[in-house]
Amino acid sequence: MSAEPERPRGRGRPRSTEADEAILTAALELFTEGGAGAASMQAIAARAGVGRLTVYRRWSTKEELIAQAIESARADIPDPDSATLAATSLPDLIERVLPGAAETLARPGFRALLAQTLGSTQTHPRIMRAYWDHHIEPRRRVSMALLERARDAGDLPAGTDLEVLVDMMVGAVVYRVLQPRPLDAAEAERFLRAVYTQAGLLKDPAADG
Repeated sequence: MSAEPERPRGRGRPRSTEADEAILTAALELFTEGGAGAASMQAIAARAGVGRLTVYRRWSTKEELIAQAIESARADIPDPDSATLAATSLPDLIERVLPGAAETLARPGFRALLAQTLGSTQTHPRIMRAYWDHHIEPRRRVSMALLERARDAGDLPAGTDLEVLVDMMVGAVVYRVLQPRPLDAAEAERFLRAVYTQAGLLKDPAADG
């Protein structure tokens, strides 16, 4: 079946944000429902209601497209800007992002999305590679910088291995999310708060008792 003809865009013509959003939504839905095998470029175009050329003009491979679609699933978690990062304490930043992070962990379909992403490591490693390079690693660098600042300020022990600390926190969240009983938003927020408290990044309320 041939792709539908499309007129070439003139130089400088802006991309359609509506098409971008439809493509990302379709890619995310198909990937969550059936993994990378179900999220072919043709299937994504069909669900998004666009031609395949529209998809290929924006993403050259489905791995890059799926990686960005996965990233779109966390768009409701705010990323503090550099000025906020510099001016805000780490505990205050954690408190700021906790509600949005908890809502994401409790959102229907997030567990399936996480499972599909982890599963693609073996079957479609370029998806995880693209997601790691473009989305996880940049945020990891920000987290490391914030933790270094906390350690320098004496909020963490001087000998804290920050790489291990980050891995422990992320691993705890992934392990809990994939357990058979899903979290609701309130439970997710309590769990995240407990993780950060055990890591020494939030103050334990019981210590004031």
